[in-house]
Amino acid sequence: MSTRHLTRTILVAASAMLCVGTTDAVAQDRPNIVLMMVDNYGYGELGVYGGGALRGAETPRLDRLAGEGLRLTNFNVEPQCTPSRSALMTGRHPIRSGTTRVVWGMLYGMVQWETTIAELLSSAGYATGMFGKWHLGDTPGRFPTDQGFDVWYGIPNTTDEALYTSHPQFDASVSVIPEIMESSRGQTPQLVGEYDIPARRRIDGDLTARAIGFMRASVENDTPFLAYVPFTQAHVPTLPHPDFDGASGYGNYADVSMEIDHRAGQILDAIDELGIRDNTLVIWTADNGPEELQGWQGTAGYWRGHYFTALEGSLRVPFLMRWPGRVPAGRVSNEIVHMVDLLPTLANVAGADLPTDRVIDGVDQLDFFLGADASNREGFPVYNGDEMFAYKWRDWKIHFIELASMFGTPQPLNFPKLHNLISDPKENFPIFNTDQTAAWVLPAIFEEIATFRRSLAQEPPIPLGTPDPYLPAGR
Repeated sequence: MSTRHLTRTILVAASAMLCVGTTDAVAQDRPNIVLMMVDNYGYGELGVYGGGALRGAETPRLDRLAGEGLRLTNFNVEPQCTPSRSALMTGRHPIRSGTTRVVWGMLYGMVQWETTIAELLSSAGYATGMFGKWHLGDTPGRFPTDQGFDVWYGIPNTTDEALYTSHPQFDASVSVIPEIMESSRGQTPQLVGEYDIPARRRIDGDLTARAIGFMRASVENDTPFLAYVPFTQAHVPTLPHPDFDGASGYGNYADVSMEIDHRAGQILDAIDELGIRDNTLVIWTADNGPEELQGWQGTAGYWRGHYFTALEGSLRVPFLMRWPGRVPAGRVSNEIVHMVDLLPTLANVAGADLPTDRVIDGVDQLDFFLGADASNREGFPVYNGDEMFAYKWRDWKIHFIELASMFGTPQPLNFPKLHNLISDPKENFPIFNTDQTAAWVLPAIFEEIATFRRSLAQEPPIPLGTPDPYLPAGR
């Protein structure tokens, strides 16, 4: 271990010792957890992130939520939907789990050997409900209620499927008719109705109502709960609920932003009405950066890029957290946090034990969320599919494969491009094009990369399309 890593390890351990009384105490409280996640919503959309009225739709409820807790300006996700959701569920980078990209027409999703956040919290006595988009498997054994959720209502795959049946020459004999599903643990999911354009407009209202019903039932049963609400907005087709159609005066996208803010407000109001505000940890975030498809495009605001790239506009998304009396109100931090960190952090909150038979990439950020100055993470690899496109470390990003648009062609670089994200947030000016003053960064980053790659050699990745049952070699 390098001197730099040893020093940071000592600092993190000391911080954890200072906070151990606090974190142990909050774990014993077994707070409710409400995790809301929108789909493909860029950094620059909310008012508190520089959007709001500038995007044609103010976001008062989410802006208020930001002031009631923690707002991160450096929360990072994966470049595609399935990888981000896998990272959230497992606390592992998707390259380990065989969930590296969005696919069609083949077996995909998490093998049953993976341990999800729902399974961990269920083992700690939590009721677990999911209401929304899964995108981590659409075959028996790989639905949410096969992976730790007590109940699920939503869609198995992606929202652009809602367009299928309205496309010219659609042929159900060779394609699929997308459906909304619901299920309970141990049961086969039932088809609720066709997921078409009218259903696409209504679904986030239905998800909200079902999530609130689940929270109410859990409170009546005096059971702590995890309510995971992965909304379908603002994914293509970005079409608002009829109640919001035309409400902004600035078109569908702004109407949808108004709806996104309203749905969060409905859930926050329900928390208050149920009398559980002080004992409920609320997280609101997004799975990916904005859409790029013309007519449905979003914005990453201060950053450049859209999802399916390794640019900051793909990786940085809004992140808001509220836990009254525990998470300091009004705090803003630019410390690096990654989606994989939520599993170990929420496991600590719930008093659940992490699995010890696999690599967990996430780090427990509870002490940081509760007020410590520094994140417990300095960087992370950026995979797009099965290849490492970049590595982000402190204020630096090094690109090995260049891709500026989801419609472009990845270009392997003969010499990697290094950017300082403070002086060059748009990643337009590679440092070595101008000077060598940042050469010291290269050995530091490559040491991180070598460490990560050694971990892949020690625990070989699960190949995409691996069927169940699966066990790692030698077990």
